[in-house]
Amino acid sequence: MRSIVFWDRMVFMLDGVSLDQLRTFIAAVDEGSFSAAARKLNRVQSAVSGWVSSLEGQIGVVLFDRTGRFPKLTPEGVLLLADARTIVSGVNTLKARAKLMSSGLEAELSVVVDVFFPTAAIAEAAKAFANRFPLTPLRLFVEGLGASYQPVLDGRCSLGILAALPVAFPSLVSERLGEIPLVSVAAADHPLAAFKHRIPRRELAKHVQLVLTDRSALMKGQDYGVLSPLTWRLADLSTKHAFLKDSVGWGSMPLHMVAQDLASGTLVILDVDDMPRSGFMLTISAFHPASAPPGPAGRWFVDHLMTAWAGNSFERGAQD
Repeated sequence: MRSIVFWDRMVFMLDGVSLDQLRTFIAAVDEGSFSAAARKLNRVQSAVSGWVSSLEGQIGVVLFDRTGRFPKLTPEGVLLLADARTIVSGVNTLKARAKLMSSGLEAELSVVVDVFFPTAAIAEAAKAFANRFPLTPLRLFVEGLGASYQPVLDGRCSLGILAALPVAFPSLVSERLGEIPLVSVAAADHPLAAFKHRIPRRELAKHVQLVLTDRSALMKGQDYGVLSPLTWRLADLSTKHAFLKDSVGWGSMPLHMVAQDLASGTLVILDVDDMPRSGFMLTISAFHPASAPPGPAGRWFVDHLMTAWAGNSFERGAQD
């Protein structure tokens, strides 16, 4: 109810009311007197008094009690002061944002992030982005496999932080950021965990493999890293993680997501033939359309991730 009253009152106030009147009203309050407000605004006192009086006349509300030595806000003035500050602040923000946009800064930055990318790392980058570009909204999407490329391809996102796929995307340009190890894991009580030597691939085929499904049609008919004919396909990585810990099946996971499970013994790494125990290295790159290179905000976002990765702060964040 309060918000409805606020907006109704704000629309009413804006009808014929100037920003100069509102700024003078605010200055009179902040400085404590009309004379002090006049000095701050570099105007004569009569002009300040006139602006405030004309504002009161237009809105039909007395803002100051003038019976004392110094003008004092009336109860109505106290309420309308907050609205005046909101209006002036909104206009100042509009002007600042328009100035940035005219200089080439994106109106907003939309980024799709691969589900394999560490949440802690992207959260740190988002926090730094908010400090660097406080007037530029950041929209983040999380997807996997082909579905993570789709928003960049169809223009919904200007930038993608994505894992490599065995599919070519000629319309996209990429910049390599680094690699994330993927390890094959199973619960400690899973039959595959009992092997004391390297596990032949034929043994993997005897057990259910948990596979992340592609929610797009980009990889239709293609399987990525599937080694068993017995598959359960899951829509998100967190569900796959939970199923792995519950010994529903085996599957590959980014090392940073299962590091604590491996340390506690809940999950174990499967020593599979033709696969290094340290894991398969998944390349992560920043992608954008060749026809639409990143603007200042997008360029900063990519460079920040590169710097964090090169300085190992990425790896520390990934383990948090």
